[in-house]
Amino acid sequence: MNRFADQVCVVTGGGSGIGKVVAHRLASEGANVFIFERVVDMGKAAADEIRSGGFTADALEVDIADEESVQSGVSHVLNAAGKLDVMINCAGIAGPTNTKILDYTTEAFDEIYQVNLRGSYLMTKYAIQPMLDQGYGRILLYSSIGGKEGNPGMCGYAATKSAVIGLVKGVGKEYAESGVTVNGLAPAVIRTPMVDACDPAMVDYMTARIPMQRTGTMEEAAAISAFIVSKECSFCTGFVFDISGGRATY
Repeated sequence: MNRFADQVCVVTGGGSGIGKVVAHRLASEGANVFIFERVVDMGKAAADEIRSGGFTADALEVDIADEESVQSGVSHVLNAAGKLDVMINCAGIAGPTNTKILDYTTEAFDEIYQVNLRGSYLMTKYAIQPMLDQGYGRILLYSSIGGKEGNPGMCGYAATKSAVIGLVKGVGKEYAESGVTVNGLAPAVIRTPMVDACDPAMVDYMTARIPMQRTGTMEEAAAISAFIVSKECSFCTGFVFDISGGRATY
């Protein structure tokens, strides 16, 4: 498939985990991919790996929680490539796990808000304008099944990922007639480095609630992400897709 030929795509958190696999998937289908990564060496390594396969990719040091950094990153893409067609925000942090709210520090809550919610807001705000200017665009924000159903011991993660769902639904409706779609994706447990760093008891709790009785793969997440931001997905906006192995109940 060559669904993203001549398209310019930004993937945040593309230096590792789901973001890295998503970036590779888009590039393999013809996209010119820009990886936004706070740990720039990881981003550059991922871009090098993509280019070694004969595809097009570059990496920029961008902290999605910092407004100036996001503005600068998007401006760089527009100056280098002339447009922006797709933005997928995969960057996120789990914060404390297996930790009840009484033990969940305000500092930890503020940190996870900065990345998961403020970062989603900033990336959407600065990516959407060039899309509106050209009358076409696709935005995908990663939420979580934890944002729909809540995971005990992860109040910061659940709260911020739930807020991302509200962001998707609100902004998607704001620009429903513009040619720009804004959608979300709510995975259950996907086996990633972030999940591997979580408390094992927390991972076991979440996995046990998946009817398929397994974790998802990053390749499965990349496949549905690529569909959501393709031209084929033209009558969906303000919607949050699931990839949950049957766990999602609404």
